[in-house]
Amino acid sequence: MGVVSKQALIRKKIMKAVTVIVGGFITAYGLEAVLIPNNVSDGGVTGLSIVGSQWTGLPLALLLALINIPFIFLGYKQIGRSFAIYSVLGIASLAIGTTVMHHIPTIVKGDTLLITVVGGIIIGFGMGLALRNGGALDGIDMLAVLLSRRLPFGTSDLILFLNLFVFMVVSTVFGLQGAILSGIAYFIAAKVIHIVEEGFSGSKTYKIITSQAEEMIETIRDRLGRSSTYTFVHGGYSNEQFKEITCVINRLEESKMREIINEVDDKAFIIVYDIAEVKGGSFRKHNIH
Repeated sequence: MGVVSKQALIRKKIMKAVTVIVGGFITAYGLEAVLIPNNVSDGGVTGLSIVGSQWTGLPLALLLALINIPFIFLGYKQIGRSFAIYSVLGIASLAIGTTVMHHIPTIVKGDTLLITVVGGIIIGFGMGLALRNGGALDGIDMLAVLLSRRLPFGTSDLILFLNLFVFMVVSTVFGLQGAILSGIAYFIAAKVIHIVEEGFSGSKTYKIITSQAEEMIETIRDRLGRSSTYTFVHGGYSNEQFKEITCVINRLEESKMREIINEVDDKAFIIVYDIAEVKGGSFRKHNIH
């Protein structure tokens, strides 16, 4: 049993490594077949590497490898060895891919909106594959995480600030229009990365504080097919005791959930938040008719 588990673990690691490498090549294709030929860049270290290549004439692959080295070390120190290894594989495949695909035909020309959309989708998909499988193709996010621990700013704020600096640098090579298009492509890529990492449907947690807890739980089970848990809570002002219901649903079930809550107790206090991943337990829903 232990041997089988070990073999399965090795196969899983190999599949993750292969997927990270594929993600690197997909990103390279988006850069070489869409963005770079149309004077549009990417954000982060990749954007700085593209600008550096235009300035110095050095191969993009070389600059991608060199500039990312300190970020890989940072990832190793902050996140761990496996993350650093997968990131090395991803960045190496991105660098090799930009070299191999440097002279491939451009698939989109002229239409600026189409360029940013197609380019953003392709590089976002590639980067998302890498991130979903434990690696990274760009080191600027790791820098933002480290700075957020030392500065009074959130990680997302720092990522935005650092990329604003990158796009200012991009404007010196591709002009203001190129920098704006690069920003749009980066925004689209970020959204695609989010979709690839978390999926289209996603999940939501509903926390419901109600005086009709038993009826609410039963109605959710009967009409939505979802089980719930509850804990006892006390009102801070009234000191009344209530049951706080917790139920995890997918996004497609959200309107039905709101309908149930309004019918059972339209005065219920509700907290809703997104969930990146759900595993284990009894999340599988019951059939409803």
